[in-house]
Amino acid sequence: MTGSNGCTTGPKPALRGMKRGDLRAVSAIEADRNLNPWSRRLFAGELELDPASRHWLVACLGPKVVGFGGVMFGVDEAHMMNLGVARVWSGRGIGLALCLALLAEARRRQTPELTLEVRVSNAAAIALYHKLGFSSGGVRPGYYPDGEDALIMWLHGLTRTDVGARLDRLAVAPRHGLVRGA
Repeated sequence: MTGSNGCTTGPKPALRGMKRGDLRAVSAIEADRNLNPWSRRLFAGELELDPASRHWLVACLGPKVVGFGGVMFGVDEAHMMNLGVARVWSGRGIGLALCLALLAEARRRQTPELTLEVRVSNAAAIALYHKLGFSSGGVRPGYYPDGEDALIMWLHGLTRTDVGARLDRLAVAPRHGLVRGA
C-alpha cells in the first residue's frame, strides 16, 4: 500500500521521485555519509531545474526516506551526481536498486553512457559500480575539498542490448524486498 507521501506503508522500501518534502531527510543522510555534504539548498535547487536535465529518486520505508540518488543528463552522456543510503540501511541492496533505477532512466532516454566520480577510498561504492559494469576511466587528483582523489568511472553502451540485458538481470535478482514506487 502507498501512503500520502508516495512511500510504501508496508515493510518493503520503495523507490519514487524526490520531492521538496524529502529534503530534510535527504540532507540528513548526505550530512552523515559525506565529509563535504551537499547543502539542503543545493538539493532544493536541483529539484527546481528542468526535469529533462535531471532525475532524482528516493528510497523510502514507510514515511522514512532511507536513500536517494540523482542523475544529470547531457547531450550524449549522463552524470550520476550523488547517491546516498542511510548507514542503518547500508548493505541491503538499496544503493544497487537506486543505481539500477537511475540507469533504467538513462536507458529510457537513450543515453549511451554514464559517468560518475567516487572517492578512491570508497571501496564499497567502487565494488557496486563494478558490479553494474562501470570501468575506471582515470583519477581526478584532489577532487574533493579535503584533498582526496576521485576515481572517474564510466558505463559505456547503455543503449546496447547486451548491456541492457545484464542490467535487467541484476534488477530482477532478489534485493531484500525492494519494490518500485509510484
